[in-house]
Amino acid sequence: MNLLSRHRLAFFASLVTAIAVISAGCTQSPPKEEPPGTSTAATTSSPGTATIPSPGAICTNCAVPAVPGSTAPSAWHEAHWNELPGWATDDLGAAWPAFRESCRAIGRKPTWAAVCAAAAALPDKLSDQDARQFFEQHFIPRRSLASDGSVQGIVTGYYEPLIYGSRTQLPGTPWPILSTPSDMPMNLRGQKAAPYWTRAELEKRRAEGRLPARALFWTADPIDLFFLQVQGSGQIELTDGTRVRVGFAAHNGHPYRSIGRWLVDHGELAVHQVSMDSIRQWALNNPQRLNELLNSNPRYIFFRELPIGEGGPIGALGVPLHAERSIAVDPAHVPLGAPVFLSTTWPLSDKPLNRLVMAQDTGSAIKGAVRADFFWGFGDGAGEQAGKMRQQGQMWVLWPK
Repeated sequence: MNLLSRHRLAFFASLVTAIAVISAGCTQSPPKEEPPGTSTAATTSSPGTATIPSPGAICTNCAVPAVPGSTAPSAWHEAHWNELPGWATDDLGAAWPAFRESCRAIGRKPTWAAVCAAAAALPDKLSDQDARQFFEQHFIPRRSLASDGSVQGIVTGYYEPLIYGSRTQLPGTPWPILSTPSDMPMNLRGQKAAPYWTRAELEKRRAEGRLPARALFWTADPIDLFFLQVQGSGQIELTDGTRVRVGFAAHNGHPYRSIGRWLVDHGELAVHQVSMDSIRQWALNNPQRLNELLNSNPRYIFFRELPIGEGGPIGALGVPLHAERSIAVDPAHVPLGAPVFLSTTWPLSDKPLNRLVMAQDTGSAIKGAVRADFFWGFGDGAGEQAGKMRQQGQMWVLWPK
């Protein structure tokens, strides 16, 4: 079976993010300007050590990390465990491995040292009862409040896609997955110092055979590649059946522009018609305009090859993400590594989805104190859930006593 015939249609999580800015009042910009998984190392900002307020008080700066250029810290309102919907019924033992991963990254920081040391003294796996006892003994829940005092925010979803590719360019695989260009200027913090070539300029060079960077892999489907860039990480199945993982390495410094928005603005689709299927179908029906569509988004993501390992993709905290137990947050309001109790609903339903999750990832379109991107895991099933998810939700940060 050739590479082209092996492509599978996946309902990418970026469906939600691709149309989000079309709707008035949406806080989520289309695919994350730095997708989850964008950082290659743990954050360098440490949670502070502000005094925890008295019960019932509102804390406007409760040990929220100071992030250069960030918005004002969120307000936290002290809560009680019985105020967390579903706290008593969630399987907290399922969240224990993700918490242990967080401690790998933050366990030496003063705020977290004691609680992570206590966790390290316990088994790798805990029962629901033992995990609940641990969290209630060592943490205080604090409700996140938005800047306007609202307790409700938006919860979207993301996942790790699978696409097909090869290490060398084969007939029918013209689209490269690029490593970071050697001539792209970088500053000391590892972020781009100035905008690099736009997507259109990079594609022009590709078409002319003048790639600005080494191609890690080659793939047949430009839409698959586009949404791999949206997710920020993914797995590549090679022609011999083996798999490798790629993760975010850098971006070109240009802002993200929604291709769903572009289709609406140009009268190609109505707002209610925008979906991954409709975007893909439009691309199939208009191959001569494919570059015009994709190049409407000037941002371009570069990747690095990573070992496949046994865990999920590496998030901004520098540890593997756990399916349905990791979220991306705004670190200006929610410290990376912190446990967060998330109360939302399953995609396109009012069925409660109440989970203890870990703040282990970021995305520059994830902004605000009550804003999360829920990691669904790997593959088409996870992608289908993520692609449908844009729900209301509430968040409680669990802070060490």
